[in-house]
Amino acid sequence: MSAFHFDTLVWHWPIAIYLFLAGVSAGAMFFAVMLKHGCLKEKAYQSGFIQAGCIVAAISVLAGLGVLVLDLTKPLHFWKILVFYNPTSVMSMGVIILMLYQVFMYAWIVITFKQPIDNFCEKNLPIVCKLTNMLARYEAGITGLLVIFSVSLGAYTGFLLSAQPHFPMWNTGVLPLLFLASGLSSGAAASLLGGVLLKGNPNGAEVRFIHKIEIPLILGEILLMFTFFLGLVFSGGQSKVAAFNAIGVGFWGFVFWFGIMGLGLSAPLAMNLFMTATSKRKFSYVAGTACLSLLGVILLRNFILYTGQMVTS
Repeated sequence: MSAFHFDTLVWHWPIAIYLFLAGVSAGAMFFAVMLKHGCLKEKAYQSGFIQAGCIVAAISVLAGLGVLVLDLTKPLHFWKILVFYNPTSVMSMGVIILMLYQVFMYAWIVITFKQPIDNFCEKNLPIVCKLTNMLARYEAGITGLLVIFSVSLGAYTGFLLSAQPHFPMWNTGVLPLLFLASGLSSGAAASLLGGVLLKGNPNGAEVRFIHKIEIPLILGEILLMFTFFLGLVFSGGQSKVAAFNAIGVGFWGFVFWFGIMGLGLSAPLAMNLFMTATSKRKFSYVAGTACLSLLGVILLRNFILYTGQMVTS
């Protein structure tokens, strides 16, 4: 049996890419909000890390939707998903979360970059300034709702799989929490990588702020990973079989231990702790740590997607 082709395979790599991109978008937007309100305040729009977070969030969610549409049996009929909702459908729930998330995401981006937008539009497009002023009056509410929907989107990427009844490895309430944590981690990594590429200071306040959150977040991911597999083993039956099948010997066992636990979690944790202990962050450290974190998350999405379908109930 191939690691990528087997009889019970229903969902393949495009779904893993979609789950990864949706998680990156949610995480990048979450950290952009945290950076603005917890660190940078009114000058947030000048930060390369805020700029990177907004760019990453907007592009990745659109790219994820594009991948999802192309993977449909009839891609040209995607509009029906946007118009006809089934309240009992997991996919319909996801579409609603995605649409509302994007509404509040774009509104928050406009509010955050209000000053440069107003400076550009005040002479020729005064109506745009009226719109930014109106949105700014509701900044607190928009920010709160954006945080709620970004967290919801991050958790939904795991809930989409856990709601599938015939795959015991996915049928656990820990999976949405694990995907939320890894999505936030990937969003932080993408924002850091994009920020230093946009000439942000790798030893600046933004990087230090994110690392304070990122270190406990990685520890939380490791704990959730342990809880996830321990729960499967204690459940017995096909769940136990699925767990040992996933993390045992072979291709996916190597991906889990070396790729996810080693390169994706342990190495970034060690590098973050090193940078915190030395109090000196360089471009190569920040960029390298971010790349390893992103690699770990995309490997995790593919690992859970493929190994979760190898054993059915």
